[in-house]
Amino acid sequence: MGVVTPFPSRPSAVQVGFERIELNRILDLYGRMVAAGHWRDYAIDLGTEAAVFACFRRAAERPEFRIEKRPALRNRQGMWTLFGEGGTILKRGHDLGPVLAPVERRFMKLVD
Repeated sequence: MGVVTPFPSRPSAVQVGFERIELNRILDLYGRMVAAGHWRDYAIDLGTEAAVFACFRRAAERPEFRIEKRPALRNRQGMWTLFGEGGTILKRGHDLGPVLAPVERRFMKLVD
C-alpha cells in the first residue's frame, strides 16, 4: 500500500518554442490583421522539431499563413519559414522580420 510506482517518462525531448520577442512580433502582426478584418483565429503547435504559428481567415479551414521556427535549419537556409495556404514556401530566412515582410506588405497603401 505504501509503494509508489514511478510514472514511465518519455526520453528527454526538448520542446521547441517561441521566445517572448518573437511571439510579441508575431502577435502584433496578428492583431493588426484581425483589426483589418483579414484573420479571425490562430493556432500554435509546439513540437520537438518545430514551433508553428498558423493564421486562419475562418476557424474551419486551412491556415492562410504558417510561420514555422525550425532550429535544426539555423545554419543552413535559416530557421524561419513562411508557408502559404497551399503549403508553398513563400519566404525563408535567418531573421523573423524579413520572413514576415510579405504579410506586412498588405498594409502598405499608396497615398496621393
